Amino acid sequence: MHVTVIAVGKLKEKYLINGCNEYLKRLKRYVKVKIVELPDEPSPANASPAEEEGVKKKEGQKILSAIPANSYAIALDLTGESVTSPQLAKKIDKLATQGRSSLTFIIGGSLGLHQQVLEKAAWRLSFSSLTFPHQLIRLILLEQIYRSFKIIKGETYHK
Repeated sequence: MHVTVIAVGKLKEKYLINGCNEYLKRLKRYVKVKIVELPDEPSPANASPAEEEGVKKKEGQKILSAIPANSYAIALDLTGESVTSPQLAKKIDKLATQGRSSLTFIIGGSLGLHQQVLEKAAWRLSFSSLTFPHQLIRLILLEQIYRSFKIIKGETYHK
């Protein structure tokens, strides 16, 4: 299975880079993971709703062009479906069983995802009704993907 994570914005904080690298290293046993970092669009400090929509649209176009062909696209979205870790593992396992060899998780920029991206996604996933910085959610996502594969393989995560 191949997993692609499309993320708007570059990781800058060392602790986030180190955490993501740790989970990428752990994931090598289970799955090929590719991170696609897309530059975020500049947004004026007091952007109007129309300006914010323009920023999301530009980022959305970059995201849509980065989704691998025939990949099952999963958008991380506050209004998406909330699942437990075992449910996420079951979903990933079921997709693999159905012949889905490529999954793409999509993390938007600070303004979120454009409607076109949400419509393209096969599934909208919410990690919480809380709002997290999009850089931090990348680390959380990688940890949950790792946890999912540990669950799928019947391995203990930690004690």
